[in-house]
Amino acid sequence: MHEAPSLGAEWLLALAGEAPVQPGYPASVRVVDGQLAGRAARFIAVVPDPDSRYPRARNGEVGLAEGWALARAVREAMAADDSADTRRVIVAVIDVPSQAYGRTEEAYGIHQALAAAAEAYARARQAGHPVIGLIVGRAMSGGFLAHGYQANRLLALSGESVQVHAMGKQAAARITQRSVEGVEALARTITPMAYDIDSYASLGLLHRRLDVAAEDTSQVALVREALAAAVADIGGRTDLADRFDDQGRPASMAVRRRLREQWAG
Repeated sequence: MHEAPSLGAEWLLALAGEAPVQPGYPASVRVVDGQLAGRAARFIAVVPDPDSRYPRARNGEVGLAEGWALARAVREAMAADDSADTRRVIVAVIDVPSQAYGRTEEAYGIHQALAAAAEAYARARQAGHPVIGLIVGRAMSGGFLAHGYQANRLLALSGESVQVHAMGKQAAARITQRSVEGVEALARTITPMAYDIDSYASLGLLHRRLDVAAEDTSQVALVREALAAAVADIGGRTDLADRFDDQGRPASMAVRRRLREQWAG
C-alpha cells in the first residue's frame, strides 16, 4: 500500500497545474516544466517512493538516485537555456526529511551525489537562472543542502509541518543523549536548536515566510505571487548576499566586517 502524497508532491501539483511530469527520472524525483511570472520555469520536488530499490530512501529522503537526478534536472534546464536571452526560473519544492542514511549509500558515494545536486543549483544560480527554494514541509539535514539551499531566495509556508534543522529530533536526541522531549525543551531556549519555521526565519536566512498553511494548497495563487515577487527581487543578482544583509544577523555581520577589515589591513 502506497503512502499518502507528500506535501512536496501536493504543492508541486498545485504549482505546476496541468503540466506533465517529465519522463526519465526516478519515481522519487518529479520534474515539471511550466510558467511563472510570464517566463519558463522548472519545478522540482523529491517525493516518497515506497518501491525504491534503496530502503533508506523510501520516505522522501535524498539518496544516491535522488542526488544524481536532481543534478541532471537542473543541468538539463541550464543546457536548454544556454543560448537564450532569458534563463528559466528553477523552483525547488522542498519537503525532505534528511539525506538517506545507509551502508549502501556510504559505500557508493552519497556525498558525491548530494554534492552534484548542490553544485548544479549553485551553477544554475551563477549562470543567471533565478533559483527559488520553497519550503512546504521538512527541510532537514543533507537533504535540504542538496535540494534548495543554494537558491537565490528561500521562501517558506507556515504551520507545524514546516520545519528546518540540521538533524531530525530522534537523531538529535541520540547524539545529545537526551530524550526527544529534552531536545524540544532545549530548542525552546536556544534558537538555532529549534525546528519551527519562525525560529529559522529569525536567523535571517529566510527571504519570506508566507502566512499559508502547508496543508492548504487552495492558496496556490498567493504562493505563485510570492514566487513571482521573489524572481523580481532577485533581478540580475547571482550571489547569496541577500542572506548576509539581513538585520536579524548582527553578530554574523559584525564578524564578517571585522574579517574584511583585518584582511584589508
